Amino acid sequence: MPLSFHKMHANGDDFVVVDARNSADPVTSAIARRMGDRNCGVGFNQLAVLLDCDDAAARLVFWNADGSPLDACGSATRGAADRLMREANSTSIVLRTNRGLLTCERTSTGAISVNMGAPLFGWSDIPLAQELDTAVLPLDGGPSACSMGNPHCTYFVDDLAAIDIATIGPTIENNPLFPLKTNVHFVQIIDRKHIRLRIWERGGGIPLGSGSCCCGAAVNGIRRGLLDDSVEVECDGGTVTVQWDGIGSVFLTGPVEAIFSGTMRTVY
Repeated sequence: MPLSFHKMHANGDDFVVVDARNSADPVTSAIARRMGDRNCGVGFNQLAVLLDCDDAAARLVFWNADGSPLDACGSATRGAADRLMREANSTSIVLRTNRGLLTCERTSTGAISVNMGAPLFGWSDIPLAQELDTAVLPLDGGPSACSMGNPHCTYFVDDLAAIDIATIGPTIENNPLFPLKTNVHFVQIIDRKHIRLRIWERGGGIPLGSGSCCCGAAVNGIRRGLLDDSVEVECDGGTVTVQWDGIGSVFLTGPVEAIFSGTMRTVY
């Protein structure tokens, strides 16, 4: 069965949008995995499916490239918002995800800003396997943990270039402390308004960027008193802005770009 899609990216964090409004959701775990294969499929870090919704412009369902589901994806949310705002000739739109209703806006520079909701810090919300102080976990390096709808573990390091992310990342991702696994961040603080971030993404490896990981890394730095409430997060693929007042919602702002649209002839 053929399936139409739109390939997009946000500073190199690539994702695919499937518009399934006015139809049944065509995507399963197996289909997501098939489409996510960079050799035999389309290839992406995440997949977002647009579905009909009574109280928002659309409901978004997300998948990782390995066919596992996830509740939050900042880059794909912004990409879907960009498409739907262009369709509606609007500069603001509301989308529903498993994180709730998210308001998205186009800024004066053309970037897309999304209210990502409030971060969660409770050990059972992330979740962790046991009750612990999530500000400083009892792991080597003393990382912090939070949830942005998906689990995040943030290490603050002196020299990002010295970190072997391909070795350390999967070890932490699969640590028994994280029953649902975790995204892993490595942060070098340039100053209180600017960090350099590299990522090991749960179910995805090393991406050029990740919207939710940028949020999680900045939030963990702010809560530890290391950063101001507005942070430029520089990833391998580019820079986004994360704002958090320490109490309410996290706001993620950055560019998105359409790459191409197409139809995958066989998805199962």
